[in-house]
Amino acid sequence: MFRWLLLFILIVPALEIGLLIWAGNLVGPWWVILLIISTGVLGAWLAKQQGLETIRNVQNSMSVGQVPQDALLDGACILVGGAVLLTPGFITDAVGFLLLVPATRSPFKRIIRKTITKMMNKGSVTIYRR
Repeated sequence: MFRWLLLFILIVPALEIGLLIWAGNLVGPWWVILLIISTGVLGAWLAKQQGLETIRNVQNSMSVGQVPQDALLDGACILVGGAVLLTPGFITDAVGFLLLVPATRSPFKRIIRKTITKMMNKGSVTIYRR
């Protein structure tokens, strides 16, 4: 796992820098800077809207005595999506928007749920119940 994380930390920034330089040469540096700022502002607004909706869903689930499993996964995806949208770059912006839009968030949630289930079955994650 650590190898994949290290590889990710090295490759993604290099790709982002390459894309930013390429886009700057194509349309000009000021347009790229404006695009970076715009995606950050739009991402922050979208993260706030989706986050507030998720909080309402968690509260509604808990008020009727249900465990808000799906809403908690939504919250995690929104948190990560908002964080990567604040990182300058086209790849991270694409991933951030995919995590923030409810329609495109579902495949990510399926993957996360499957990974957690697999880890629980292997015994690397333990769930404590009262």
